Amino acid sequence: MDARPTLRDVAQLAGVSPKTVSRVVNEESGVSAAKEGRVRRAIEQLGYRPNITASRLRRSGGRTAAIAALLEDIANPFSSVLHRAMEDVARERGVLIFAGSVEEDPQREQALVREFARRQADALVMVPAGENQAYLTRELTPGTPVVFVDRPPVGLHADAVLADNEAGAAAAVHHLVAHGHRDIAYLGDLRSIATARQRFTGYREALVEHGIRLGTAHVAHDLHTAEEAEAAVLRMLDADDPPTACFSAQNLVTLGALRALRRRGRHTAVALVGFDDFPLADLLQPAVTVVAQDPAAMGRLAAELVFRRLDGESWEPATHVVATRLIPRGSGEIRGPQAVS
Repeated sequence: MDARPTLRDVAQLAGVSPKTVSRVVNEESGVSAAKEGRVRRAIEQLGYRPNITASRLRRSGGRTAAIAALLEDIANPFSSVLHRAMEDVARERGVLIFAGSVEEDPQREQALVREFARRQADALVMVPAGENQAYLTRELTPGTPVVFVDRPPVGLHADAVLADNEAGAAAAVHHLVAHGHRDIAYLGDLRSIATARQRFTGYREALVEHGIRLGTAHVAHDLHTAEEAEAAVLRMLDADDPPTACFSAQNLVTLGALRALRRRGRHTAVALVGFDDFPLADLLQPAVTVVAQDPAAMGRLAAELVFRRLDGESWEPATHVVATRLIPRGSGEIRGPQAVS
């Protein structure tokens, strides 16, 4: 990466003193409108990002003892477990984790990256929302370790820790077919998300393996909230040919599917397997069968890769795949019309 522009670079381009640039950046008074305009144009032209980290917060070697984590949504169980696992590893090293939620918003992702870069975090762990992360080469200090989690990077060669999404989704379909189902609905997250596309691929290819034709009536994409998923499942259940089983490809989608099945009194008749575990899934009636990722293992591995980089190790960036596990609990074992007695 090229060296990042400095405050002195801005001052030279704007034809003012570094003190004047500092006053503009810190929104202090005493700068004329003309000079402020020149400074802001120079900042924009150079792509300058001020470092607002106080020197007293920095430790030897120029580090801040802090790692930035950009997660999908800290309120989501998957993100919270991921965060806690990273935090546990970092705490052993006396390092803090600063976390933010990107909320599937590429602009929010970039804004958070800029803020963490201004604070000169030692490293960045992120679940990307945008379609391309090449912009990180402009925002981060050269040599800053970056690890992607849950979704692969685009436009940037970096380490990634991913779940085996296709295999997990295929396992769910194989499980439902083994219990007598051939009309299996697919309930998917946003198609802009790489993991959603991978899970749909696993679902589709598993159907092909069993000679089951992929229909469109029981396929619903872009369900990003429990409410959207509930509405989609209600439409399917109220149709003339409702599915006998559902595969929900994200934990919030699973919650919406559960609500719909219960509203129609079908929760003990229509089988359900969800991708991602969630709290209390084992206490429902029937308990929910899931394809469980291991966000704790993913978080630990991501943190370990970061610290290896910070300790000076060097290697060609690679993708690390963490296996999923199907956990039968009851909902996925509801027998379908093709079940062998």
